[in-house]
Formats: sequence, structure tokens, C-alpha cells
Amino acid sequence: MTGKLTGHMAENTSGNGVSRLSMSRKTLMASVVAVGLVATLAGCGGGRGYSGSSASHAFATGPIYSACMAADRKAATSSTCGCVQAVANQKLSGSDQSKAVAFFKDPHKSQETRQSDNPLNEAFWKRYKAFGDSAQATCG
Repeated sequence: MTGKLTGHMAENTSGNGVSRLSMSRKTLMASVVAVGLVATLAGCGGGRGYSGSSASHAFATGPIYSACMAADRKAATSSTCGCVQAVANQKLSGSDQSKAVAFFKDPHKSQETRQSDNPLNEAFWKRYKAFGDSAQATCG
């Protein structure tokens, strides 16, 4: 394996000439997406911009609700977290919800799951991303 330093990033190439610099960019992008999704779900909605009544949103309690409330974000109100849980009940299985709760506690786990080459993790990530998009659209 040979290596050269390009700015602050090391570019390594193996004997087959494959650059690892592009993998570093992919890893960074995945990290940004994963942390952003967790932050969005932990604090979506609520706050100053919300003008509707809580009756206009579904509400449920469960593992996502509890993790959302424990996340200690300013916008993580009972109404918002309940809405996110209601969407989770529609979009995620109980097993998927348990995995998602782990992301609230340890955002690095979301990065590991997102970057995984395991087909089960890839399928989960697609469901989780769709859930996040739905929660943001539904709950504000």
C-alpha cells in the first residue's frame, strides 16, 4: 500500500489503485446525514413556529416518545414527541423502534448503521429515513 498526504487528508491506495479518499467523503456525508436525522427527530416541530392546535396531530406514547422527551431539546415537547411516536407506530415495527431509540442515546450508532454494508442494516436505514421524512412532514 502506498500513501500520500493531500492537504489535511491522507489518500491511500492499495495495490489495485482504489482511492480511499472517496470513502472518507462518503463516511463524512453519512455522518452528517445520520446526526442530522437524529437531531431532526429529537427536536422537530414545537417551538415558536408552531401555530396549530395539538388536536390537529396524532399522539401516542411509546419508546420513541420516551427517547424524544429524554433528549433534552428545547423543541421536544410532549405534543411533538407524541406526534413523532404516532408516525413511528405507522412506519416502523417494534424492533425498528427499538433500534431508533438507540440512536437518540448514541448518535454514533446511527452513523454505524447508515454506513453498514449489511443488507439488513441497509433495509432498516431506508425505513428509518422514510420515517424521519414522514415525522418531519407530519409533526412540523
